[in-house]
Amino acid sequence: MEGMLGPHTMNALTQILKPPGVESDSDEEIDKTTTVSRVNPGDIGPKKSASGQDKKKEVANKKDIWDTEEVQEGAEFDDIHDPRPQPEYDIVYKQAVSSEDMFLQMGNKTPMTSSCEDMVVKIQLLDTKGSDIELDVKKTFLDCRTPKFKLGLHLPHPVDHKAGKAQWDNANHVLNVTLRIIRDYDMFNF
Repeated sequence: MEGMLGPHTMNALTQILKPPGVESDSDEEIDKTTTVSRVNPGDIGPKKSASGQDKKKEVANKKDIWDTEEVQEGAEFDDIHDPRPQPEYDIVYKQAVSSEDMFLQMGNKTPMTSSCEDMVVKIQLLDTKGSDIELDVKKTFLDCRTPKFKLGLHLPHPVDHKAGKAQWDNANHVLNVTLRIIRDYDMFNF
């Protein structure tokens, strides 16, 4: 066992792993001759460069606190002084499944939400009439207000806000908002 993990074996291994041309055991000399740079957390991501256009933007908006790109969509609906409670809601994903997908398993559908085409937001609005509901849907934000409830919901996926539909279930006091999910083409969606 000593032959496998002995000091002679360790010395031989360090000689193999040294960069070519280095004869000393000094760590300082090894650090000077290696071409591998050290990676820090600041090295992750794209490098920031101050281009001329970025500098012009900074000068033009010198009095602005933040850029319009930095403000999250739907932030204008946040009202901390509104005493109305948030209603219960549920997000359900829906996908169109054909007989090829179901019986022959020839399609590209999987049970994952990445294969879903629609998102259904079910909002429970007790003691509410359908005519009292105000609904506003943006690409990444849903705003639903009634005299008793207020819901400002940041959606988990971007949606086609112009092609959605809302349906009021008066018997159960549930508003069903069906929204088409906008997805980039990838290995699941093509």
